[in-house]
Amino acid sequence: MAPEPRWLTIARGHIGVREIPGPRHSPTIMGWLRRLGSWIKDDEAAWCGTFVAAVMQEAGLPVPKYHMRARAWADWGANLRESVVAPGAVLVFAREGGGHVGFYVGEDPAAYHVLGGNQGNAVSIVRISKARCIAIRWPRGEPVLGRPVLLAASGETSKNEA
Repeated sequence: MAPEPRWLTIARGHIGVREIPGPRHSPTIMGWLRRLGSWIKDDEAAWCGTFVAAVMQEAGLPVPKYHMRARAWADWGANLRESVVAPGAVLVFAREGGGHVGFYVGEDPAAYHVLGGNQGNAVSIVRISKARCIAIRWPRGEPVLGRPVLLAASGETSKNEA
């Protein structure tokens, strides 16, 4: 098995970070927002792009100017073909009202398994339909480690990440 890219290891370390309902907010998510200079002031706003940016920044990699917008990641880095997708690839998805972005950890015949923020209001791994994927990206200058990871299809397929 190929070693995992450093940013995916960092992202895995945040699994379980979640929003705090009500007037209080997650200190971890708020810290990411402050560190990235975001205008977003609470953890109730969409923060999937913020999660990906915080992880990439921690790994010493650049992020798009409008990193908080999921679809901004569709032009970031270098394009990867579906046939060579590898753990840690940045996947960008279309969804009603916007988009979603997260990291590839595997796939089954119908869905990508995505480690991302703001998935069930937390950092988690969910299945997202391959048909919704609009971009597969990789950090420029970083070697692609690994290859597609085939996993069993288990659990529901996410329809609207939040």
